Amino acid sequence: MATQSAHSLPETGFVRQTQVLQVVPFSHATLWRRVKSGDFPQPVKLSDRVTAWRAEEVRQWIAKVGK
Repeated sequence: MATQSAHSLPETGFVRQTQVLQVVPFSHATLWRRVKSGDFPQPVKLSDRVTAWRAEEVRQWIAKVGK
């Protein structure tokens, strides 16, 4: 699974699951398991059918795990 760097994320704003999965080294099932366990930032429900993560929180998580 090829991942891009955190630099491909916007500095601020929201990113959808597809964008998140491009920069983290795990599957969508693992992403949601980590969200549920508190090991990954909680997403924000923007509407009934749209869920996204704050780009800043994803970047902070990547920086924290990369140490």
